[in-house]
Formats: sequence, C-alpha cells, structure tokens
Amino acid sequence: METTIATKRILFIDDELHVRQVVKACLEALGGWDVLLAASAQEGLVKAVSAQPDAILLDVMLPEIDGLALLQQLKANSVTQSIPVVFLTARLSLTEPQRFQELGVKGAIAKPFNSLTLVPQIANALGWNLETHY
Repeated sequence: METTIATKRILFIDDELHVRQVVKACLEALGGWDVLLAASAQEGLVKAVSAQPDAILLDVMLPEIDGLALLQQLKANSVTQSIPVVFLTARLSLTEPQRFQELGVKGAIAKPFNSLTLVPQIANALGWNLETHY
C-alpha cells in the first residue's frame, strides 16, 4: 500500500518497550503518522538507512550507545544525514537545548511527556503542519 503525500513516516528509537508502544499509539492515532520502531541504536541505524523516514524521534539514553553517539553516526552517513532528529529524553537540562541546536537536532521533548501534546510538540519542532485526526 502506498502512503499518501500527507502521511509522515517517523522512526522512533527507544529501548523501553512500553514507551515505544505508547508513543507509536499516540503518533498514529493523533498525528496520523506511520511509525517505525527500533529497540536499539543498531536497529535504528539500519531502519533509518533502509526506510528513509521523514524524521527520527530518538531516546538519548540507550544501553549500548547513547543517542548523541547515534546522532553522530546518522549525520556521518550520506543516506541519513539530512533526516531531522528530535530527542525524547528524561535528561533535559537547561544547558542541553543549545547543544542540541549545535548538533543539528530539531528539538528535545522531556520524559515524562503528555501523550496529548506529543504530536504537536514533534510537529512544531519539525515545522510540520498538522491535520486534525482526533
């Protein structure tokens, strides 16, 4: 099945199963987006290369390598370097947003997040227009 031009595809990389499930449900139901999931940095890198998503939502705290290291790998790969990234993290300090901008990250959303505002937060960070799906 071919996706419509308005349907955005997001790759969400997070090692916590319940967080992946909740975020997927929110983004699909409230945003109307197609959501791909990855449980590790390595799986995320493979899916980013193969699926070419419109954006990546990335947990900063991953077990094998952290989100910053994965971001560097994504930016170093010619296939994935232009895919915009938004961090979803429990470690959002006052100094990090400036660093995220320096790294080329489009935004950062704090965990715990509000499931009803997650879609608008991501869309705002990415500069996407939202169509109402709820």
